Amino acid sequence: MKTARVLLALPGLAALAWGVVLFAEYALPLRPDVFGTVGWIVGGPVLNDAVVAPLTALLGIALSRLLPRRWRTPVMAGTVITATLAILAFPLLWRPYGTPPMPGLHDTNPTPALALTLAVVWLAVVLTALTRRVVPSDAPPITRDASPITSDAPPDTRDTRPTTPPDPPGTQPDLPGTQADPPGTPADRPTP
Repeated sequence: MKTARVLLALPGLAALAWGVVLFAEYALPLRPDVFGTVGWIVGGPVLNDAVVAPLTALLGIALSRLLPRRWRTPVMAGTVITATLAILAFPLLWRPYGTPPMPGLHDTNPTPALALTLAVVWLAVVLTALTRRVVPSDAPPITRDASPITSDAPPDTRDTRPTTPPDPPGTQPDLPGTQADPPGTPADRPTP
C-alpha cells in the first residue's frame, strides 16, 4: 500500500515543482502584475474554502432533508458539479478574456456554454433520479450465503426460522388461543 501511495504522490509532487519553476520564471524580477497573479492564486482556494464549499455543503444538507430518498444523491451530485463549474467559469464570466486565449476558443461567449453544460448536468440528474431504484431501509441485507430468490418461490421465504430467546426459568407459556392481558390489569401489578 505504501508503494502505491508513493507512486501516486510522485507525479503530483513533480507537477507541483514544475509549477513553482514556471511561476518563478514568470514572477522574477518582481513587477506590479505579479501581485495580482498572487492574489488570484491565493484568493481562489480561499474563496472556495471559505464561501463556495460551505454553501455547497449547507445546500446539500438542506436538500438531503427535504428531497425524497431517490432524488437525494443525484441532486447533491448535481449541486457539487454546478459549484465546480461555477468556480471554473468565474474568471471568464467576471471579465472578458479573463484567461489567456486558446487557439479557436478565445472568441466564444462563456455564458451560453456554461448554461448549456449546466442544462446537461441537471438533465442527467433528473434522468438518474427517475430511473433509480431505491431499496427500502427495512429490507433484509443481502448476504453471500443467502439462497437466491427464484421466480417460483415467494420473495419472503427463508430456509431457517428466526430464533426467539427462551422464556425465563419458572414461567409458563401461554396456551394457544389465549390473549395477552391489556396493560394496567391486575396481572401486571406486583403482588405485595
